[in-house]
Amino acid sequence: MNILILQASPRAKGNTAWMAEEYKNAAEAAGHQVTLVNVSHKKIAGCLACEYCHNKGNGTCIQKDDMQELYPLMAEAEVLVLAAPIYYFTLNAQIQAPIQRMYCVNAPAKVKKMALLMSSYSPGVYTGATAEYHDICNYWHAEDSGIVTAKIDEQKTDETKAKIQAIVKNL
Repeated sequence: MNILILQASPRAKGNTAWMAEEYKNAAEAAGHQVTLVNVSHKKIAGCLACEYCHNKGNGTCIQKDDMQELYPLMAEAEVLVLAAPIYYFTLNAQIQAPIQRMYCVNAPAKVKKMALLMSSYSPGVYTGATAEYHDICNYWHAEDSGIVTAKIDEQKTDETKAKIQAIVKNL
């Protein structure tokens, strides 16, 4: 399967980046094609709600930023993995921008499965992000292949790595 991982941690060696890398390694070992993009290093603006995409743009966004690199990857992805740290009870802004900019195409055409990887320093902070993820899965008609969370004492552990490998097997 063609897998796209959008990794949104600004910390290159951080916990979320580690989770995304572990997913990538497990998926490649299983024979999947994987592209991992660190969206936190991209310049992606928020949606302007200008409706250009639905009027004159025929599904293309008027903004010309780094999201232009993601649209073709999203169009070909069969599996989309969102990997994000939790900042103040929700997915961070770096992952929100590309998610919301998909408004212009409504839903990625080939995405049939999704997964969510989240890290935080606190327990019990995942409810909002998980709800948003499930809403996206439902709206895009994508199967939830799994969610892995890692709070401070679960980060970069063999147990978390095993959980990540288990959701890769759900593909």
